[in-house]
Amino acid sequence: MQFDSDLAAIRFGCGLSPRVAAPTSVTEMLTRLQGPDEMARRFPIASLEEASATVPEYRRLNRQRRQAEDAAAQSEAEQAFKALRRKNVQDRLRWHGQRLLRQVNTRDGLRERLTLFWADHFTAQGKSPATRMLAAPYAESVIRPHLTGRFEEMLIAVVTSPLMLHYLDQNRSTGPGSPAAKQRKGRDGLNENLAREVLELHTLGVDGPYSQTDVRELAELFTGLGLTRDNQFVFRPRMAEPGAETVLGQSYGGGRARLEQVLEALRDLARHPATARHIAWKLAVHFTADKPDPDLVEQLAARYQSTDGDLLAVYQALLEHPAAWAPKLANVKPPFDYVASACRALGLNEDQIAGLRPGQQRRLFLTPLTPMGQRWGFSNGPDGWPEEDSAWITPAALAARLRWALAAPRQLTEPLPDPRQFAATALGHFADARVQFAAGAAETRAEAIGLVLSAPAFQRR
Repeated sequence: MQFDSDLAAIRFGCGLSPRVAAPTSVTEMLTRLQGPDEMARRFPIASLEEASATVPEYRRLNRQRRQAEDAAAQSEAEQAFKALRRKNVQDRLRWHGQRLLRQVNTRDGLRERLTLFWADHFTAQGKSPATRMLAAPYAESVIRPHLTGRFEEMLIAVVTSPLMLHYLDQNRSTGPGSPAAKQRKGRDGLNENLAREVLELHTLGVDGPYSQTDVRELAELFTGLGLTRDNQFVFRPRMAEPGAETVLGQSYGGGRARLEQVLEALRDLARHPATARHIAWKLAVHFTADKPDPDLVEQLAARYQSTDGDLLAVYQALLEHPAAWAPKLANVKPPFDYVASACRALGLNEDQIAGLRPGQQRRLFLTPLTPMGQRWGFSNGPDGWPEEDSAWITPAALAARLRWALAAPRQLTEPLPDPRQFAATALGHFADARVQFAAGAAETRAEAIGLVLSAPAFQRR
């Protein structure tokens, strides 16, 4: 393996920057990943618990405005409800800005990339107006603290997360033979959503060695996982299906229903060889190519299995393999990564981003992502955003990138940098002759910067 500083910043980080030095070694990248989370401290995002505290209040105010007995009470309730709804929208925009600032300023780009990767692997999002802004706090509390631990720790945190239980309708899933089912006389039934996604997406993979019977048995084991009225996780034995459940030939439960029985099954799924292969393949695809080197995938899977899913060891195996350093830039950056890397290449500072008015931030950083193909915080389903390059390079999406590249930089920084120097800053030794020609041949500096940001070399990593 031959370490390449420019490639490290582009492929495994958030891009090159005139203000932040690129990594100098794999050791430096892994050391920073294990060190203090400087960006979380500098650009904080609310915890899921803190953000979720607004959910019952939102529902209470909504109910209060609908049930008001006179015009004065209704007006007061309506104003309070609109104020909270406006705050939620502002918080979502602010947290998006904080994520952007992290990508632009970090010396630890691998941490930011892994946060996005795992938050997508474990996609969860709010399905009601009261919960739509919880995706960023979910990643902050459930994903980010577990980036370098064992996979099973992250899996458990995800499955017991209030947002995941809400997103996959686990909260009302009831064991058919449970005391709660008898009392409710069939009003609530068994829901298999969470069990199916845990097996198909989160652990074994769509081609994993499980059957529909395993899905149902795991769903019955999951009954009891739920939420309190104030949107916090709780295990409710009265809703749990009595007796033992068999998943992949292993029996869990029996006797009094307990949370530990569920956690035992999750640990076993996390350590399964099929999970090792599935996680290895997804990491290899995300960081290298749509069709990754088979030897790279095998090395990652072997390291995963030999360490019982120690994610830091898996990342080390990734960064030590020669295929990870193939010089050709392959994967297309998703829209958020593209915009963030452009802002990073432009050398934008905190004031140039955070100092914008909310409307400007939305217009420059959030709204453009949708025509590029990524409605931020709302993927199409629990399988998250696509990894295939073809999903991001449609004619409409490319046109949206070009429009942003030509218009946004001149609204964000003045004066714009010298185009030839910018090409070298943004791409390092990947600024080939075609990029340099485009940088020098454009009629205006704004057009030249836009052409560099639109070049295939900048859009890939």
